[in-house]
Amino acid sequence: TPELQPFFAGTYFPPVRRHNLPAFRDVLSSIARAWQERRAEILTISSQVQEQLQAQAKWDPGDMAFDLAALESAAAKLIESHDAAHGGWGHAPKFPQPMALEFLLQRYLRGDVRALQPAQQTLQAMALGGMYDVVGGGFARYSTDERWLVPHFEKMLPDQALLAQVYLHAWQVTGQPFYRRIVCETLAFVEREMTGPEGGFYSSLDADSEGVEGRFYVWTVDKLQAVLQTDYPLFQAAYGVSAPGNWEGRTVLQRALDDASLAARFDLSPDLVAEALAACHTRLLAARAGRARPGTDDKILTGWNGLMLTAFAEAAAAMDEPAYLSVAARSAEFLLTALRPGGKLRRAWRAGKASSEVFLEDYASLVTGLLALYQADFNPRWFTSALELAEEMIAHFADGSGGFYDTSVDGEPLLIRPKDMQDNATPSGNALAAEALLRLAAFTGREDFRTRAESAIKMALPMAVRYPTAFARWLGAAGLALNEVNQVAIIGDLSDPATQALLAAAREAYRPDFVLAASGLPLQPGAPHLLHDRPMQDGHPTAYVCQGFVCRSPLTMVEELRQALQPR
Repeated sequence: TPELQPFFAGTYFPPVRRHNLPAFRDVLSSIARAWQERRAEILTISSQVQEQLQAQAKWDPGDMAFDLAALESAAAKLIESHDAAHGGWGHAPKFPQPMALEFLLQRYLRGDVRALQPAQQTLQAMALGGMYDVVGGGFARYSTDERWLVPHFEKMLPDQALLAQVYLHAWQVTGQPFYRRIVCETLAFVEREMTGPEGGFYSSLDADSEGVEGRFYVWTVDKLQAVLQTDYPLFQAAYGVSAPGNWEGRTVLQRALDDASLAARFDLSPDLVAEALAACHTRLLAARAGRARPGTDDKILTGWNGLMLTAFAEAAAAMDEPAYLSVAARSAEFLLTALRPGGKLRRAWRAGKASSEVFLEDYASLVTGLLALYQADFNPRWFTSALELAEEMIAHFADGSGGFYDTSVDGEPLLIRPKDMQDNATPSGNALAAEALLRLAAFTGREDFRTRAESAIKMALPMAVRYPTAFARWLGAAGLALNEVNQVAIIGDLSDPATQALLAAAREAYRPDFVLAASGLPLQPGAPHLLHDRPMQDGHPTAYVCQGFVCRSPLTMVEELRQALQPR
């Protein structure tokens, strides 16, 4: 109605009538006629619809206990509903569910030994199948079948970010080089094909080129033979390539034999097999570069960029890789300038122009990314920016009854101020906000941050336990709230090898319940409160391991720090 009250809704109407759907022109004509002839009825309906929408928008936390038993129940459901034949959850189309995989890895580290097998099976199946671009790195949006063979070939930025993170953590948990390779190839793809000259990350690559979906990515036997020549037999066996192909007469590359099997068949060592296949991928990538490329959506979204910033920063710290750190720092610099003109954060940027709107996920994702970057290089600028943005997030988005709205208090007036709690292809802004505030509380000791985070988690927890694949980021945030967080402060010249050795020990494992701060003395302005009043011991770089800002005796030896960080 002119007062913006809804009385009719639909999802899609085609240009002409088909499949029992009315044409859009017919819908418009019917609505116009109804408004002229049945206005009183419409006004009554619109009032009822508005009341129903407002009732549905409210979240009732219920009376579920906020304890570890809830997480155990959610993990059990994930494990039981896992596809034991192919990995993942559900049927075609099958989505990668990186947040559910993260939660299972976290549960394994917290003592649930059942959680590792389904996580590993899914991670391996996705990376060996058509979902993963074995030639150029990076993941497609989803698999059109339940076997991870034929993808929807679109590549989206948040998928690269979330999957790079979970494969990174899988490598840290298991030590398997395969997972590390997937991380490195995915980040290389993002840097090569989805990074703008200013340092921001593009949103997506189209599924099609020259009007045909997947044309850029699939192969024929003739083309593979022409590019690989004498290496073709090895490659053919590795990927089970056949003349008919496995999709519409062409081949989506999917691994058929592992390195050990190939080594036995071709009388080579597994290392030589891996090297030969890597060389094949390089040659195929060069050949593919001559094809017509899929279109690039080159807008830069703050929320998605925050996720990618996190992935690069975490990889930089875990792998001690300066190149990743450089990409992450450049990205953060861009986001804090181009997407924060006049000190006000914005949602999107393209061709030198920032949008006017901003949403909760933009704030929460960027705060998360900046905290990851601070823990990679310990520049207090990233920490102070995260803290400022968190304060703005609370001021503009907080709901007095718990959690956060998706739109700002000074945003465009809407019929209902949305508050989407469910994780979709990207984490819920509310879940990210709760997680960010919990980490900030661990750095600062701010109890108000923790209280806000726990209030939001309690609202979402009943649905998260009931539908864990749809609320998996919430489950991770709940684990962070319910488990004791190790707060590690390291004091010492950051260029001193002894300080670096302590940092390496702190970073050598995936620790979901963990924050790390470091600095030389005197502390720089803006250093986290966790670092305050932590003297060096006898002039040696010193580590403090704390929980709730209550610290054990200071440590100067690497092995002592390792022992202190072991799960109890």
